[in-house]
Amino acid sequence: MAGLVLLVLAILTCNNAVFAHPIDDTSQRQLTRQPIYWQLRRQLLRDEMRQSLGGELQLNPIEVRANRVLMAAKCREIHDGFTTGSSFLPARNFMEVISEIEKSEVFKILRDLPKGAILHAHDTAIVSLDYKLYNLTYRENLYACDANDTLKLKFFNVSDDECDWQLLSELRRDPVQADAINERIKRQLTMVTENPRSAYDTVDKAWSKFNSIFMFMRSWLSYRPVYEDHLYRGLQEFYNDNVMYVELRSTLSPLYELDGRTYGPVEVAQIHKNVADRFVRDNPDFIGMKLIYAPVRAVDAQTVDYYLKTMVQLKRVYPEFVAGFDLVGQEDKGKPLIEFVNKLNAVDPEIRFFFHAGETNWNGESTDLNLFDAFLLNTKRIGHGYALTKHPLLWNFVKQLGIAVEICPISNQVLGLVEDMRNHPANSLFASGSPVVISNDDPGLWGAQGLTYDFYEAFMGLMSANSDLRSLKQLAKNSLMYSGMNDQEKRNALIRWQAKWHAFVKKFARSSLQYDEPTTTITSSSFSSLSSNARNR
Repeated sequence: MAGLVLLVLAILTCNNAVFAHPIDDTSQRQLTRQPIYWQLRRQLLRDEMRQSLGGELQLNPIEVRANRVLMAAKCREIHDGFTTGSSFLPARNFMEVISEIEKSEVFKILRDLPKGAILHAHDTAIVSLDYKLYNLTYRENLYACDANDTLKLKFFNVSDDECDWQLLSELRRDPVQADAINERIKRQLTMVTENPRSAYDTVDKAWSKFNSIFMFMRSWLSYRPVYEDHLYRGLQEFYNDNVMYVELRSTLSPLYELDGRTYGPVEVAQIHKNVADRFVRDNPDFIGMKLIYAPVRAVDAQTVDYYLKTMVQLKRVYPEFVAGFDLVGQEDKGKPLIEFVNKLNAVDPEIRFFFHAGETNWNGESTDLNLFDAFLLNTKRIGHGYALTKHPLLWNFVKQLGIAVEICPISNQVLGLVEDMRNHPANSLFASGSPVVISNDDPGLWGAQGLTYDFYEAFMGLMSANSDLRSLKQLAKNSLMYSGMNDQEKRNALIRWQAKWHAFVKKFARSSLQYDEPTTTITSSSFSSLSSNARNR
């Protein structure tokens, strides 16, 4: 043991490349008054924290007081989970504990947190269930039919004979029948179910249900007036959750009118822009929205040619609004990027890529290797990047080049990649201070609203028990710094975010007086007694 202690001491004292903060002179003098072991232990823990996300940030006095409130709540919740072994919410399936999360003091604090931006979300899945069910499906001219025990909805001026269409408002005249129809619509709009671990016990089962929701929505959500209201509502829910900016992925699928007119991709992009501009006019402190053209990946080479031709048009017509290009869908079932590399590599370098990559549990298979092709194609961010930590060489390049990984914790759990957030591979990304952002992917499909739920899962389940306000501050700043905005837009966004951040910490600093420092400030030794108890079991 003595030899090991001397070796660690030599590393800490001499190797600044490994530990950026070696023991200072004061600490060296203290070694004569206390055992070297405990001094080295504290130093190791401090250096590990400094290496983690936000670890180098310094909190000002107001932030320190706000941090006491936050960490008092976090400490209590983790302590309860650690001692009971069953109450820790991120260890359980999100769809089973939504209501319990909403009661969490940490969740309530995070709801007020200025979160910056959402950089990974899909346009047709951002709105909460209640609005879709009780608002959009109550619009005029919406018809329903039952085709092979599957309910279909579509807006018509006059219904056609492809199915036995009936006006939905007429079917709902009978209260009993209305309740039954609403229950059917609800089941087809959400993944939330009584026992999700059993219902979605494989990734493929989860994705099958996930895809069926999009198929169900396609026929009626693509009615242009409904689509516009849905998009505006999505931005409103983000804004209400203290999100300032959004980069939305869209397939830009056709929209239609009652008279049969349809809109193609360039026109649909204009519709997105019109809604976004109107939302900013109505809410001047909202920074805005950009679009990422993200059609489905399970296609042939000719279809990809069409995609890229469309992308060139979009970039020409909307150079500031359309941020870039992606391919979406279940990676394990879709075409890998390598099949389209030559086409993608020949694209105008002014077109930026934001590829989904590595959203898989496999190691070395084609889905997993999408990470390498995304990197070589100069992707600006990696969507999900779930498998990145299995490739330390590539991971190191990603860190050096500042390619942010878009972590969507709840999506990964709901779609069967991880059961317990404490075992999420992104833990290592946070611990190493890698460039990461937190996003919500498709929140409306699993009972979430806005971004707070994913922030909660990340803060409580993916990060260390000791990660504090500094990590959250860095996450919010990352979301703006790694966005598709230009440099001037980023500077302006950070200034506006900083004002909101100051108001947030000031509010919580006022409530810090009710907490005592020893019980509310979590340090690297705060859980030492818990660790000791665990060893003695």
